[in-house]
Amino acid sequence: MRIGMLTPSSNTVLEPVTMRILSSAEDVSVHFSRLRVTAIAEGDATRQQFSIPVMVEAARLLADAKVDVIVWNGTSGGWEGLDADREIVTAVEAETSIPTTTGTLATAEAFSVLKVKRFGLVVPYTDAITSAIKSNFAAAGYDCVAATNEGITVNWEFSKISPGLVADRARKVAKAHPQAIAIFCTNLCGAPVVAQLEEELGMPVVDSVVVCLWAAFHRLGHKPFLSGWGRLLERS
Repeated sequence: MRIGMLTPSSNTVLEPVTMRILSSAEDVSVHFSRLRVTAIAEGDATRQQFSIPVMVEAARLLADAKVDVIVWNGTSGGWEGLDADREIVTAVEAETSIPTTTGTLATAEAFSVLKVKRFGLVVPYTDAITSAIKSNFAAAGYDCVAATNEGITVNWEFSKISPGLVADRARKVAKAHPQAIAIFCTNLCGAPVVAQLEEELGMPVVDSVVVCLWAAFHRLGHKPFLSGWGRLLERS
């Protein structure tokens, strides 16, 4: 199985973490194609980074490697809207004939599989971006009952937030008694603390890097068992 990941250019978390998660997997390889993403803020400059032509061109490069599935390993659909990600999926599949999904659509799909309607949100973004994420998930039927955000706009700086701080933020939103917590950003290093938080808090923790990998298997109808990264990758 060859997994193709569309990757933000300034992201330094998702590739090494994905490789760590897959270290025990046999007959699975992951391949990355970068597209230029440097800042997350309101306005057209941010939106242009995630345009369909940009996505399609990066996906063509993955298609050259004959990958079996393509995942947009980013969360732009959270603030641009889930329909924006659906349009990306449609365009990439039309161009490459390869099954495709995205980090935002995967999060919503994971909520559905886990029977989650109320969630807590941990993100590094600005207030405006965080508010848009909450609104877009609410429109899809998922209510954000608590959120923390760091007010950062430079994508590379998200990776400097420690897993310990991510865990503390998750504990904070857990006080609102959600059914799950979403660590929503593929350049935020939450995956290493997912299993610990799930045991401690007694609820699923849906990390963006983890859920993008889960979605790759799920899109092809496979059920991975990759222990140590939370219940989503351990579901039978």
